[in-house]
Amino acid sequence: MALYAISDLHLAFNSEKPMDIFGDNWANHDEKIKENWMKLINENDTVLIAGDISWSMKVEEGKNDLDFINSLPGKKILVRGNHDYWWTSITKLNAMYEDMHFIQNNYFVYEDYAICGSRGWITPKSSKFTTHDKKIYDRELIRLRLSLESAKKDGYSKIIVMLHYPPVNDSEEENEIIEIIEEFNVEKVIYGHIHGAGLPWAFEGCKNDVEYVLTSCDHIDFKPKLILDNEK
Repeated sequence: MALYAISDLHLAFNSEKPMDIFGDNWANHDEKIKENWMKLINENDTVLIAGDISWSMKVEEGKNDLDFINSLPGKKILVRGNHDYWWTSITKLNAMYEDMHFIQNNYFVYEDYAICGSRGWITPKSSKFTTHDKKIYDRELIRLRLSLESAKKDGYSKIIVMLHYPPVNDSEEENEIIEIIEEFNVEKVIYGHIHGAGLPWAFEGCKNDVEYVLTSCDHIDFKPKLILDNEK
C-alpha cells in the first residue's frame, strides 16, 4: 500500500496539443506515463497528482483525460493546476469516479496520513506578482487553511500537503503558504509546475523540518515517485 506522486501530466486526448514542442522527452509522454505507472503501481497503492492534469477547457472535453487516469491502477488524489480550466464544482468532480478524489477545501486519507492541499499560486516576492495575483494568492491561502483545519479537526496529526505551485525555492524569503505549512506541522509537501530551464533552481529537500518534493513529469522522467511505502 505505497504512496506515489506525479504532476503535470498535461493530457490532451481530445485536443491537438503536441507536448513535444517543449522538448523531445515529451514525445508520446502519455504512453511513457502509462508504461511506468503499470510497472510500479498496483490497485492497493495511492497516487497524488499535483495539478496540470488536462489541457481541456471544460470537464466534458477533458473526460477522456480523466478516464485515462481512472483506468490506471490505484487510488488517485488530485489538486488543481493553473492550466486545469476544466476544473468544475468539487461536488461534481468527486461524484465522477470511485477511485479518484479531488481536493478543494477538503482532504482525503492515506493510511494514517491526511492528504491536504490547494493549487497555490505565485508568491508575493515574485517580480511578476500583480494585484490580480494577490486576489488569487489570498484565496488559495484560505483554501489551504480550510483543508488543513478540516484534517486537524478530525484528529489527524500526520499530514502531507499537495500544491501545484512551488511554495519555496532556494532563494525566496518566507511567505504565508510556508507559514501555514509549518504552523500545521506538515511532514511533506508535494508540488509541480516547474519544467525545463526552471528545474535547476527548484527547491527539493528539508526546510524547517518539512520535506519538499518536486514531481513534475519531466523532472521524474514520467515515472511516479515513491513517497511512502508502509510495507517496508
